[in-house]
Amino acid sequence: MKIVVQVRLMPTPEVASALEGTLRACNEAANWLSGQAYERGEMSRKALQGFAYRALKDRGLSAQPALHVLRKVADAYTTLKANIRNGNLGKPGSKRRRKAESKPIGFRPNAAQPYDDRCLSWQVDEQTVSIWTTSGRLRGVRFACSQQGRKLLAEHRKGETDLVHRDGMWFLIATCEVPEAAQYAPDGFIGVDLGIANIATTSTGYRAAGRGLNRYRKRQLALRAKLQKKRTKSAKRRLKERSRREARHVRNTNHIISKKIVTEAERTSRGIALEDLGGIRQRVRLAKPQRVTLHSWAFAQLGQFLEYKARRAGIPLVYVDPAYTSQECAECHHIEKANRVDQARFICRGCGVVAHADRNASRTIAHRGENAWTAGRESRVPAALPTG
Repeated sequence: MKIVVQVRLMPTPEVASALEGTLRACNEAANWLSGQAYERGEMSRKALQGFAYRALKDRGLSAQPALHVLRKVADAYTTLKANIRNGNLGKPGSKRRRKAESKPIGFRPNAAQPYDDRCLSWQVDEQTVSIWTTSGRLRGVRFACSQQGRKLLAEHRKGETDLVHRDGMWFLIATCEVPEAAQYAPDGFIGVDLGIANIATTSTGYRAAGRGLNRYRKRQLALRAKLQKKRTKSAKRRLKERSRREARHVRNTNHIISKKIVTEAERTSRGIALEDLGGIRQRVRLAKPQRVTLHSWAFAQLGQFLEYKARRAGIPLVYVDPAYTSQECAECHHIEKANRVDQARFICRGCGVVAHADRNASRTIAHRGENAWTAGRESRVPAALPTG
């Protein structure tokens, strides 16, 4: 499985200037190539390489960086076509779709640039890299990362690395191919109910309350609104400084929650069952204040963290149908809307059981997970007909 390791470069002012010039040159070349591809209607890698490879080299790019620019532009148009085909940019004739189709794809001056092993070499033990720039090859550029990150780089790094300039800092984001552990046969499943009041509730009793995170988000929302009203340069600078702070806080929270759930599943030799919440933002209809809360809810990220951590540990993970999990009784499986008394209480109208609503839902998800796992393991070969 592929995971990424982010390291921070510690360049001198001269090295930082060379890296900045390199990003600018690569993205200027990408913008030129994007315009040419749009005018010609030729956007495949093969077509771009046929008419633009020599021109990119004349712009000061070496062979491998020129090929990476070609691929970056081709991949951008492939992604755009896929989004249009899947309806992600609206229906034909919609304002958003017309805007996307009416002009070439643009690249920011400091957009990330991919590197391969010919342009970038790692000296992990010394914590330095040798990197190609338009000013020549720079050697001995120091980087900083965690001990775990160094181990991953030394043992599993494979593939491309992206050079990223963000908030005045330089990063390398490397791809690592980590082997997956052999999946074991689970002794039951841990159901995980994802929500807003409680970020995650498991069938084993663990509950990650969302009160603190929701309060933090409301404070950040109020602060952003206050700064946006000022419209001063200092306010814009403050907004830029805080732009990723909330995302980092949420990401760290999701890492902590997912690690606890995966550790519990591994300790008890169980699998993990999650609701398939794809498209929930399009399905539900809520008032505006509730929409703000829902759209800032990083349930997809938490699900991704659970999935890759489970794969690394060899823990079976299944997705189940989320329909009526909040209305189904985990004891007798009676489904009725009136079962859900309020946000926190569940009282079954069939058997009379009283439970916390999220805990009941997590147990229902665990039951559905076991059924899904059993159905997937059963043979679908029809029985042989009797002879004679």
